[in-house]
Amino acid sequence: MKVHLVNPSHVSFGTAVITPRWLYVLAEATPREYGDPVLVDETLESLDFETVQPGDVLGIGIHTANALRGYEIGRQARARGAHVIFGGIHATLYPEEAAELGGAHAVVTGDGDLAWPLALRDCRNGTLKPLYHGGRIEGGSFLPARWDLIPRSRYMWASVQTVRGCPKHCSFCSVWRTDGQRPRQRSSDAVIGEIVQLRRLGFRFIALADDNFYPVTLTDLRLAAEQGNTARLQELRDLREERFELMARLAQLPADMIFFTQITMEAAEDPDFLDAMRAARIKGALVGVESVTPEGLKNVYKDFNAAGENLVERLQTFRRHGVHVLGSFIFGLPSDRPETFTATAEIAQRAEVTFAQFIMLTPYPGTVDFQRWEKNLGPNPPQVAGIPITRRWLIPQEHRPKLYWDHPVMPAEEVRARTQQVWDKFYSLKSIWERAHFLQSYRSQLAFLLISKIYRQMYADTGIATDSARVAWSARWARWLAKPCRRLFAARPMPELEVPEVNGAVFGSRLAAEVMGLNGLGDAPQSTCAG
Repeated sequence: MKVHLVNPSHVSFGTAVITPRWLYVLAEATPREYGDPVLVDETLESLDFETVQPGDVLGIGIHTANALRGYEIGRQARARGAHVIFGGIHATLYPEEAAELGGAHAVVTGDGDLAWPLALRDCRNGTLKPLYHGGRIEGGSFLPARWDLIPRSRYMWASVQTVRGCPKHCSFCSVWRTDGQRPRQRSSDAVIGEIVQLRRLGFRFIALADDNFYPVTLTDLRLAAEQGNTARLQELRDLREERFELMARLAQLPADMIFFTQITMEAAEDPDFLDAMRAARIKGALVGVESVTPEGLKNVYKDFNAAGENLVERLQTFRRHGVHVLGSFIFGLPSDRPETFTATAEIAQRAEVTFAQFIMLTPYPGTVDFQRWEKNLGPNPPQVAGIPITRRWLIPQEHRPKLYWDHPVMPAEEVRARTQQVWDKFYSLKSIWERAHFLQSYRSQLAFLLISKIYRQMYADTGIATDSARVAWSARWARWLAKPCRRLFAARPMPELEVPEVNGAVFGSRLAAEVMGLNGLGDAPQSTCAG
């Protein structure tokens, strides 16, 4: 019984920017008695079905964007006599769909770290169940990845996870519903051990692939203190201290290592945290800006973000502390007007955002937006290519609408075209080269130029292009650029690298006084009051 793990994709680029971490985590979860699993990342190359034999097990991880391709793979693998098991966020939300349309013999919902080996055991014994509930495991049970199986010449960045879950409740995001709002953090030992393994292999660029690397804000601490909720305050302090411990240990790793993560805008109010990020060489972060107007932020339940000049100042704060921002903006909100697109492009430039992505508002399953959209369309929603639009991921790629909401003042094609224009402006050669001047060496500037162009082609043209021909052309263009760009990110392996020890001095009384005290928040009165 050979085990295959497949990351589906309609588009293959030959080289990828970041590793699909789940592939390598489930490889670790696969008991050694089954041998090394065959890992297929279709963003690199498509699955060769001739490698799938009767009796094999095919594990397919899907999110909404690649579910249709995943179902195609599942049906074909089942027709070849393989046992098909689906997992991932979309299968968690729609397990019956994976069985009906993807040929699934079984579905693993939630975290797969512990549930996947159970499904494999039952498959071998002929007792495979239709559903396995992985649930939400604690951080201490997160498995490391089998990085010994990675094709080192195919990825620019590796990925390590430090925490799952996000305490926010943004209307367009499903993470807080699927992964929970309580952060589940791994120990710094587990995280550092994995990173050291990757540096030994020659990876020096690492994405900290977290739902939210900044799970405790200063506002959270202040509110817990004001409420007299000592238990909650201590819990938050412990989480925060663990973040600082991890960053202090990252700072002890080789000086050529660079990290990237995802955080909320509120981190700009926390100079101690940003300084710790800089010391740890976390040089980039995806920040969900979403909208540049107060009305837009209200549309997506993100009032805690800033707008206008305050937004520019906050984004520049990241830069002043050595953290480069990948700003994420959403177009197509009800409050958007034609001038919103121009204002967004100008603010992205003025705020010195290093990278940016401009996304059209799309309802994703598991989100507040999706529930509201599905409810408003009623029991008989419009159909596209014979598929209800509320199951939009099942619509063939070439027929999918670019906007799923009736905008109050702009037709869908205008929103798409204006979004494309902002991408074109921000990623023009002139704009990229101007942003590249923060780098000192020509090699680094060239790498920045190439990665900017690759990101734009992979994300924009294969996501919001008007036709399949342009998507195919962009994929070929990105494929051509990706190989030389990957070499710019390669590093000499360091097989002798040791795991750095925890420096006790970093976490002694000075940290407690200067970092965890937080200007008197430690003096909150004791109380049994619930927060």
